[in-house]
Amino acid sequence: MPSSKNKKSALQETKSDPGLNLSQSSAEKIKALRRKSKDIQKLIQGILSGNKTDLSQAITLIESQSKRHAEDIKTIISTCLPYSNKSLRVGITGVPGVGKSTFIEQLGLLLVSKGHKVAVLAVDPSSSVTRGSILGDKTRMEKLVQHPMAYIRPTASGESLGGVARKTRESILLCEAAGFDILLIETVGVGQSETAVHSMTDFFLLLKLAGAGDELQGIKRGIIEMADAIVINKADGDNIKAAKKAKVEFNRALHMYPSKSNGWTPKVKLASALNNEGIENIWNMLSDYFTTAKTNGFFEEKRAGQNKFWLTQSIEDSLKKDFYQNENIKTEFPKILEKIHNQEMSPFEAAEYLLDKAKS
Repeated sequence: MPSSKNKKSALQETKSDPGLNLSQSSAEKIKALRRKSKDIQKLIQGILSGNKTDLSQAITLIESQSKRHAEDIKTIISTCLPYSNKSLRVGITGVPGVGKSTFIEQLGLLLVSKGHKVAVLAVDPSSSVTRGSILGDKTRMEKLVQHPMAYIRPTASGESLGGVARKTRESILLCEAAGFDILLIETVGVGQSETAVHSMTDFFLLLKLAGAGDELQGIKRGIIEMADAIVINKADGDNIKAAKKAKVEFNRALHMYPSKSNGWTPKVKLASALNNEGIENIWNMLSDYFTTAKTNGFFEEKRAGQNKFWLTQSIEDSLKKDFYQNENIKTEFPKILEKIHNQEMSPFEAAEYLLDKAKS
């Protein structure tokens, strides 16, 4: 049996042996990783069971740009993926002040009353100066946010295309995995870049105002051409006459465009979200669209096209990110900008030069 002196000697030897300390350190790291893995699995199970708190935490995680969260994000996405793709996705856009939040709340309340689980992904504009965002949709949709069958997630748009947050696509996936069968995706405003929301939704709804001076915009290609329906909101009170006139003008404009490949003829509807008028008719129209699209196979065809778009978009984003993080580019970029400013090099020649530098 070892003496007290031998025990003390052995203890001192253990403390002084760097190999043993390294093993202890590695063991602690392994234990920490196991605890972390359990936490992520618990979060995933919470999502799949429809826990809105866990869903919010997961969306916050996927919105993170930190590299240390990358593996956790991959685990969450890959595990939830088989449970997604089972919702109807509706994109809703319109100029500021058109009443998007009020309209979405009334539509959401109608849908939950019919037994649907509704998730609203509302993308708030970010300040180009401070990068901050108000994220006030939960305040504006005070009735819907309290409903147990509804979930509202405001997200800052940042610098992403068309006001659609960089991770909105993944947020859609997680909401579907959590059991939400109808997703309403609100965007910042209107413009050519709103193709981003069009590329991730099954139905694209454009809200317009009558008497705002933009009725003739209906004869121009762009955002209206992408719309599956136009809803003229605030059709109430003294504005009803102007709203009806605008409806006629938009109907004429829509007939100037070629027929959609899905066989659907875009509709123009009147609504007063404030008075909760016309909302039921709009949902009936959406139901008709989804029935038509699923019957003629266009629904699945469009989903396949969306997946292709987001694959190529992800590749482009990754390549762009890698390009600007390249050490050669970080060194050369300011120099090249100076040469362009001094007219010593054209932007096109500079681009080729920097691309070659990124490869070396």
